This record gives sequence, structure tokens and C-alpha cells, in this order.
Amino acid sequence: MPRNSTAHSFDIKKLSFVGVLVSLGIVFGDIGTSPLYVMKAIVGAFQDTPQLHLEEYIEGALSCIIWTLTLQTTVKYVLIALRADNKGEGGILALYSLVKKLKKPWLYVVALIGAATLVADSVITPSLTVMSAVEGLKIYQPETPVVLITCIILLVVFVVQQFGTSFIGKFFGPIMVLWFVALGGFGLIHITSHLEILKAFNPYYAYQLITQSPSALIIMGAVFLCTTGAEALYSDLGHCGKQNIRVSWIFVKVMLILNYLGQGAWLLDNLDLARSGMNPFFGIMPSYLVIPGVLLATLAAIIASQAVITGSFTMFSEAMSINFWPNQKIDYPSGVKGQMYIPRINWTLLIMCIMVVLYFKESGKMEAAYGLTITITMLMTTLLLLFWFQRKRVHWIFVLGFALVYLSIELGFFYANVIKFFEGGWLTVVLGGFIGICMYAWYNGRLIKNKFIKFVKLDKYAPVIKDMKLDETIPKYATNLAFLSRAKRQDELEAKIIYSIIRKQPKRADHYFILNIVNQEDPYTFNYSVEEIVPGTIFRINFYLGFKIDRRINDYFDQVLEDLMQQDVIPSRSAHPSLRMHNIPPDLMYIIIDNTYINDTLLSVKEKITLNIYNFVKYIGSDDFKAWGVSPHNVVVESAPLLDQEIIVKKIQQVAFIKT
Repeated sequence: MPRNSTAHSFDIKKLSFVGVLVSLGIVFGDIGTSPLYVMKAIVGAFQDTPQLHLEEYIEGALSCIIWTLTLQTTVKYVLIALRADNKGEGGILALYSLVKKLKKPWLYVVALIGAATLVADSVITPSLTVMSAVEGLKIYQPETPVVLITCIILLVVFVVQQFGTSFIGKFFGPIMVLWFVALGGFGLIHITSHLEILKAFNPYYAYQLITQSPSALIIMGAVFLCTTGAEALYSDLGHCGKQNIRVSWIFVKVMLILNYLGQGAWLLDNLDLARSGMNPFFGIMPSYLVIPGVLLATLAAIIASQAVITGSFTMFSEAMSINFWPNQKIDYPSGVKGQMYIPRINWTLLIMCIMVVLYFKESGKMEAAYGLTITITMLMTTLLLLFWFQRKRVHWIFVLGFALVYLSIELGFFYANVIKFFEGGWLTVVLGGFIGICMYAWYNGRLIKNKFIKFVKLDKYAPVIKDMKLDETIPKYATNLAFLSRAKRQDELEAKIIYSIIRKQPKRADHYFILNIVNQEDPYTFNYSVEEIVPGTIFRINFYLGFKIDRRINDYFDQVLEDLMQQDVIPSRSAHPSLRMHNIPPDLMYIIIDNTYINDTLLSVKEKITLNIYNFVKYIGSDDFKAWGVSPHNVVVESAPLLDQEIIVKKIQQVAFIKT
């Protein structure tokens, strides 16, 4: 395009101190706040396994945490998944864009399941992290209104999204550095009093706990909470770059493990306190630092929530570009691509978070809901990575080993979490299932509709349109007339557009423009081409847009017209003499043709259900002109019949024709 409004003002993806600092503020908020609730959940699991010796239980649980962080986060995501980038962008939808070229039609189902469950996780994460932090105040005041304070904080977090977070975002990195230093420091204090806790680095203790504990599944469900931010880490690849994420992860992992070990050492002396409700995270803090600790934890929880919310915006924008979700209005309050804001998604997430807080009332009860959906997302990512290995021609022995290791681990974690379905896991599964069904219906509904849309050869009708232009008995409709098309072949056009131009109301214009978006694999592709079909009369404009580029066709087409005027392809002034003498530019009108009717007799039961859900999802999205980023002031929305549809019913017979 002549002007690229989405260009980055500076590059933070290269390895640098600033890049590492930004990574700490953006990428690791979710996984960095997991110490708030992981050990508390593990204590809850121990209540169901009283026959185990405390020291063996703690060392085994800590060993599970250390090796889960190592295998899941470090190896799978930091070392392997970050390599599977689509021109620098990560996340499950970016990964799907890489593997869909393998022509496996069912892979889209894997991708949309992973995306839908990631959205469900985006609801529970802010609720759980903020509530876990606020509950620290109960140490001083047991009657603290935790639910009310949590709801107020969540309300503030979501309200400020519309104003952009570029200013406060500058403080995210330093705050998270302070957070991680505090995690490691408080943990180190207690490790020195129980150095035997370091035995947890031996994976044998994890193996012993899993094989000998009768409640191993409950324990593993609690342990899994330590790695729930790994998928978000991969999704944020495009914000910071793989090198910055990898370097900062070394620091983050060390601080996390120190904190977990410190909490474990504290539990060896204070299990009764933990069982009575004391969160080990706040228990390892000196009493005079609990209030500052709660404040810092709340700030970290807000930052984690912020990262999850903006990650949801990014995911939905990508889903829109690959036809998994209806187009919705996207704002850029800070003027940069990374600070997008989708109003309907924002307020829906807020409502869901408030409902979760009001339903569970305690962070401990949320832990049952947390983890189940993210295990599904991780499983879907693993499946897509296997096909990415195939595309990269990775040796089959490595692929087989990867599949055996990670499918075993994640299926085990899935089973450990699914047993908590009726304790709260159902909520996020229902939410993720609802989003997934909507995505499935939207994707397949468009395919069903496209099956009934007739495409015609444009050159067949070009002479008719050329003659119309010269026929002054037809009132002039517009100087420049633009139609929005989804035809994939360059020589074809929807029959309904021809119907609109020639039959519905003959539309005489000086120039006809056929606008088409061609989705590109490169996330930041941003250019266009012009094909002159009838010299000086009919033009096809192809916009080549990556999935990270918003669809503001109105703005882009204005730039195209400006280029064509500068190239003397079309006049730069109005065709009307009175306006031309004052250098008034020519008028422009868009025609958007609304969905055509499809006869139910041509549809299967499955197609009818899919289209009914599709029509419901359509109300979630924007109007057609908003979906194309077209300003409504010069848009006409029309309807047209489905010209190639044969009605499979018995023809009605005439029985009389009476003249009067």
C-alpha cells in the first residue's frame, strides 16, 4: 500500500535489554502469578492423601512442578514452539496458518478447538489471579470483602482498555522485575532453613509421588496450574520476539522455582497454618511485608490480566481474518497495532469474569475450573506441531518421540483435570464449547453459502457495462462505483453483482471497481494490485492483507483512488462542470449486496442447523459495511436473489385465465 499505517515505530523483537524488559511485562504475567495459587492447591490435594509422609509429599510435588516447568514450558514452548513462527507471529492460529497448506481439511477443527478453549481460559485467568492476590488481605482482616474488591479491580481493568495502555504499559516491565525478584528473594529465605528441599530437583521424587500416591490425579491437577501461562507465552511471540522471550525465561524460571521451593520449605513447618486457610505464598513473607506484598501481587495480577485481555483481542482479530469469527469493530486507542481494542469482546469478557467471581466466591473453588480448558489448548497445539514437523521434514524418530512424550503428559494432565468437571470445570468447558460451536458454524456456514453462490465470467458482461456507461437515458448513479466481492478467481464475479448493476436498477457510472481481499500467510502483508478489465471503465482491485492487518477497506481504497488519480488513470476532479471548476473530487459510492435467500429444500439437516447458528453468530459481528471497514455515509446495502438456485418442488399448474 502507499502508506503502511501498521508499521512498527521501533523494533523490540531483536535481543536487547529493552526487549527483555518488555517481555517480562507482557509475556510472563500469567505464568508469573501462578505461585499465588499453585502450592495452596497442592496443600488442598494433600488433605485427601493423609497417609503420605509430609516431607515426601512436598518434595514429590515440588519435583513435579520443576519438571513440568522444564518439559512443558522450557522444552515444548520456549525451545520448540517458538521456532514455529509465522513471520514472527505465534499462537495456535498462526501455527494453523503454517500447517493448513498440508491440505488436511480437518485441521481447522483442531485450531478452532484450541482457540475457543484459550478464550475460556482468558475468562478464568483474570478472575483467579486478582482474587488470589486480594485474599492476602484476609491475613489482617478476615472480614475483607474479597468478592467486591475483586469485581471493582476487574471493572477498572476492563474499562481502561478503551483508552489504550501504552502509557501504563511502560511500567509493566519494571513492576514485573520487582515481582520476580520478590518471588525469588522470599523463597530463598526459607530454602536456607531446609536445604533438604533441594532434593526436589531429582525427578525420582516426582515419579515416586505419581506412582505411590492414591490421589496422584488430584495432585497432578494442582501441579498443572504452574504451567498454564505457557500457551500465552507462545501467543505473545509477535510482541517481543523469540530471543527476548528465551533470555527472560531463564530469569523467570529461576525466580519461580526459588519461590516454589521456599513455599515448600515453609510448609514443612507450617502445614497446620496452611490447612487453616493461610496461603503459603503470603506465609513465606515477613509479617510486616504482607500488605506491600498484597499490593505488589495485585499489581502483578492486573498486569497478568491485561496481557490475557490484549491476547484475546489479538486472537479474535486473527480469527476474523481466517473466517473463524465474524468481523467486529476494532479500535486502536494508542495508534499502534499492538494496542488493539475490540469493544464487544472486552465487555463480554468483563461480564463473564464478574459472573465467575460471583459464582465461585473463593479462589480455591476456581482452581477446579482452571486448567481443564488450557490442557485442551495444549493438546491441540501439540497436534498442530506434529504437522508442522511434517512440513519441516523433521526426522520421524524425533516426531514420534515428541508425540509419545507430550501426548502422554498432556493426556495425563487432561484426565487429572477432567475429574474436576463437576466441581467447576464444567463452566469453562461450556464457555469454550460455546465459542467453538460459534467458530465452527461461522466457518462452515460461509462454505455452505458459497456453495450456492453463482459466479459468472466478467468478460461476458463487460460489453453490456461498457454500453451502459454511454447510455445517457439511464440516470447516472455515481462517478465511481465500488462493489465488494469474494470471488477467488480473477476472471469471475458473483452473479448477484451483475444483477445489481444491470437488472435490479441499472447503475450507470464512469468507473466500476471490483474490490477483493486476498488473505495472505505473511501476517503483515500490506499491498494491492490493479487489473484494468475494460480500459477506463472496469477495474479489479486486489488487497493482499496478512492476518495481522485490519480490514479498513474504506481507508485503503481512498489511497488506491489517490494513486490512480496521480497516475492519470481516472480524473481527479468531478465530472460535473460546476464542481470541476472548483476542483471538487469525484463522488464515490459503495454497493454491498446482502445475504441471499437459500431454499431450505436444498439443505441437509446438518446444513440447516449450521446456518441457523451462523445467523445467530452474525448478530455478534458488525454490519456488512463495518465488516469491510467502509464508512456508512456512502454505502447502499442491497439484496439479490440466488440466480442459480433450482427450487425442487412440483410446478404449480394454471387452471384458468379470465379476461375482463
